[in-house]
Amino acid sequence: MYSLRVAVRLVDHPLVQDILLSLRDVATEPDSFRRMAVRISVLLAAEALRSLPVREATVQSPLGEAHGHRVATDVVVVPVLRAGLGMLDAVLELVPGARVGHIGLQRDEMTAVAMRYYAKFPPGLADSHVLMIDPMLATGGSAVEAVDLLKENGARRIQILCIVAAPEGIALVERHHPDVDIFTPVIDRCLNERKFIVPGLGDFGDRLYGTL
Repeated sequence: MYSLRVAVRLVDHPLVQDILLSLRDVATEPDSFRRMAVRISVLLAAEALRSLPVREATVQSPLGEAHGHRVATDVVVVPVLRAGLGMLDAVLELVPGARVGHIGLQRDEMTAVAMRYYAKFPPGLADSHVLMIDPMLATGGSAVEAVDLLKENGARRIQILCIVAAPEGIALVERHHPDVDIFTPVIDRCLNERKFIVPGLGDFGDRLYGTL
């Protein structure tokens, strides 16, 4: 269904896989689900941001000069509302100076088509490293719409960070945006007739906010 011309980076860290199984568990309550979502997002973001450009720098430690590296690019984090907000604090914990944009997309439950209702980005996307966060890459419609918006606003370096991906979603992103990397711990089997990922973990936003 997809050829992986788009770069899909499977994050197989054992802690990521352990947390993912807890997120899948139907018995996991919303408070635990939120904590698990933050933990897995920290680990995924650390892997996605591994390739950030750096510059050499020197600081004065208590015992002498210390040479090392500083991040040498602006980072912009863009959650897709509402579920993406469950991953935002984790990324900001890693990159406190990151700027934040927002994209609001509402999926029609009958057609599974994503409808935009909000978009707000910080200026200077062309010179920034953009990390778009959305926990579920299902049909790929929301991801493609979000990346379209980012590129229309000047973004050139974009990564997608998700917790569960479906082959159908990867294929659609590959078709429209083969230059965008996808970071995820798993590619699940397929979508069901309601366009939910199987086995997936259910509706991420509903489980995150207890609105089942």
